[in-house]
Amino acid sequence: MKRFLWTVFLLMVLGAAAAGAAGWWWLHQPLRLSAPTLDLSIEPRTLPRGVAQAVRDAGVAVDPRLLYLYFRVSGQDKRIKAGSYELETGITPEKLLSKLARGEESLYAVTLVEGWTFRQFRAALNNEQMLKHDTQALADGALMAAVGRAGVHPEGRFFPDTYTYSKGASDTALLKRAMRSMDKRLAAAWTQRTPATVVKTADQALILASIVEKETGKAADRTLVSAVFNNRLRAGMPLQTDPTVIYGMGAGFNGNLRKADLQADTPWNTYTRPGLPPTPIAMPGKASLLAAVQPADSKALYFVARGDGSSQFSERLDDHNRAVNKYQRGTQ
Repeated sequence: MKRFLWTVFLLMVLGAAAAGAAGWWWLHQPLRLSAPTLDLSIEPRTLPRGVAQAVRDAGVAVDPRLLYLYFRVSGQDKRIKAGSYELETGITPEKLLSKLARGEESLYAVTLVEGWTFRQFRAALNNEQMLKHDTQALADGALMAAVGRAGVHPEGRFFPDTYTYSKGASDTALLKRAMRSMDKRLAAAWTQRTPATVVKTADQALILASIVEKETGKAADRTLVSAVFNNRLRAGMPLQTDPTVIYGMGAGFNGNLRKADLQADTPWNTYTRPGLPPTPIAMPGKASLLAAVQPADSKALYFVARGDGSSQFSERLDDHNRAVNKYQRGTQ
């Protein structure tokens, strides 16, 4: 009898050891996927059993009951997070659960470039295939209402940066993030303004920053560009900056700015109208926001591009005209 019981016990131990070995092997064995990469979407409030089934439905050759059992036995079943995940060849059950428990979502990124207009910004978002395009069919006014800024002109109100998002995220959410980021950056810049700036409000600073962004070819010149426009505003001179004219022309600009265009009045034509234009003309970055309210200590009223990205700054009109002849017309 003792021998029989010992045999039964030994078989049980061996069976447990074999089961343990089989379990260890399964945990570390790559799962078979129906494609090199698979997209797995876990909706909020999905129970662990539903997660296991979602893995199977995504194209993973695994018994969802066995996977669910592993989730439960591991003790991490309640730590699984909703989101969009990318499963690649070679992933094991152990790595799969680790990914889901840590919330390692598959993230995508879109870069919104400093100096872009809102039209370019929207085009970039619309080209993002992994975004959910809730605002694509909306006019600008309706879009601003959707992000909580009804009646506000959209130009310049979104901070240029690289934004990450998960598959299926709404473009509305991304727009709100970019808007909040600009709010924060603008407020921070406004608190750092110096007496050298003539703008009276944060909104005016945003408008001026957008002009500085478009007019700066070399980063080292940024505060000098700002100084020119601050000096002009202080002196009551027209800003006479081509980017504002181009912005006012909209889709009518064909890449060639003519004298007639400078004379054609629009709300943004700073040759025909004094002061700042009514809205920003682009998305300024952090450096331009700060430059607008922290202009260089300079009396310059004019500048002209040298052709290498930098600019020549002048206090007097005759000096400026000589610089134009030298750098733009090739004469002295």
